[in-house]
Amino acid sequence: MVVYRIRLLPEAEADLAAIYDYIRDHASQSIAQGYVQRIMTYLTGFDTFPERGTRRDDIRPGLRIVGFERWVTIAFLVEGDEVIVSNVLYGGRELPEETGG
Repeated sequence: MVVYRIRLLPEAEADLAAIYDYIRDHASQSIAQGYVQRIMTYLTGFDTFPERGTRRDDIRPGLRIVGFERWVTIAFLVEGDEVIVSNVLYGGRELPEETGG
């Protein structure tokens, strides 16, 4: 069985920081930390089963989209033995036209 490496692009890291800031400002630091940690835990599950979600070749060839806890959309690509997370969008934000890799 292949174990995939998970890599977050700088855009995904910035998205996670923005999610943290938003939740911290509207709820609390501990809630923000817990939520971002749950997202990161979810992403680690991509190491054994990355071929999930909906393919969005209309946006970018190979792009996949998956939801997380109703409020987050995760955009990623599977390339070789690597899962590349390009965006982690909160609350219905639109995907950038040039997403990933």
